[in-house]
Amino acid sequence: MHTNETTQQPKARRIDNGLKRLFDVCAAAAGLIILSPAFVVLAVLIRRTSPGRAFFLQERVGRNEVPFICIKFRTMVAGTPDVGSHDAAPSWITPIGRTLRAYKLDEIPQLLNVLKGDMSLVGPRPCLPTQVKVLAARRARDVFSVRPGITGLAQLRGIDMSTPEELAEADGLYVQTAGFWSDVKLIVATIAGGGTGDAAVR
Repeated sequence: MHTNETTQQPKARRIDNGLKRLFDVCAAAAGLIILSPAFVVLAVLIRRTSPGRAFFLQERVGRNEVPFICIKFRTMVAGTPDVGSHDAAPSWITPIGRTLRAYKLDEIPQLLNVLKGDMSLVGPRPCLPTQVKVLAARRARDVFSVRPGITGLAQLRGIDMSTPEELAEADGLYVQTAGFWSDVKLIVATIAGGGTGDAAVR
């Protein structure tokens, strides 16, 4: 009996991971189609209200510590230092950027990262390669064994990268308990307003 359980567990995990990826792809594709008008409008507004590109491209650390380019709407003035949100000065944020961050609209382009396979809808928030304390704390808890996400357990609990150990603890708990249905619950909680607020605009 014990042998059957141990052989079935990896198979159950593979099925769950397959469901998660299928859901990611379908939801991201549907989201991009539905939000395409808003996507275009926001891109135009960003360009017209402050000099610079509409999109903000930044290198982040992905699954197995493979770097990838994270795509977001630009919310800060062009030329600001490449730092985490908790280290960003409120004065760097553009007027429209403040609204985008408050309602998480700046994260819509990350659906492209989900389609590419760089990210998942749910998972640990991707950190910068320069955030060495976050990297070390996450390595110790095997956090890089999963894809980073647009939303996640730590974000819903209001934990950001200014507290690496607390963040990694929440991320590690997510990795241990992650599943398709638990991800759905986290997505519903996010849509319902959980995890609102941004470290750069508090």
